[in-house]
Amino acid sequence: MAKEHSFDIVSEVNMQEVDNAIVQAVKEIGTRYDFKGSKSSIERTGDEQITIISDDDYKLESVIDILQMKFIKRGLSQKVMEFGKIEKASGGTVRQVISLVAGISSERAKKITVAIRDSKLKVKVQIQGDQVRVTAKSIDDLQAVIQLIKELDLDFPVQFVNMR
Repeated sequence: MAKEHSFDIVSEVNMQEVDNAIVQAVKEIGTRYDFKGSKSSIERTGDEQITIISDDDYKLESVIDILQMKFIKRGLSQKVMEFGKIEKASGGTVRQVISLVAGISSERAKKITVAIRDSKLKVKVQIQGDQVRVTAKSIDDLQAVIQLIKELDLDFPVQFVNMR
């Protein structure tokens, strides 16, 4: 048995589930009566961007609501969505770009490490690129850290992986 146990705190986005949520949202937009004859569309542009185009601001908000509901149904956190500003597009339509945020930035990692160190648990915390590694001799301490992180009101989703 290992002397030290560890896990990593990461922030990842399952792009397959994002694609599935987009497909479901597009299907719903195609079948809804209030979008009949509308130029509303959702598509993934680039690796971590979603572009939404609609006739006006009101319909754009409705499309975003539909997409958010599909995210919830697919088990995706809405905290990964970073909304850009609403722009005018060609043909009298409006466009909004949503960036999908993955990885833990250094400021966010520092926020997590400070919270763990302030808890006075007997654990070691290291920032490793876009993830945070937590190590301890006791699994109970690691579980306490997981509970602590879950209770924090972070503005980004976190997952716990590589529990050893």
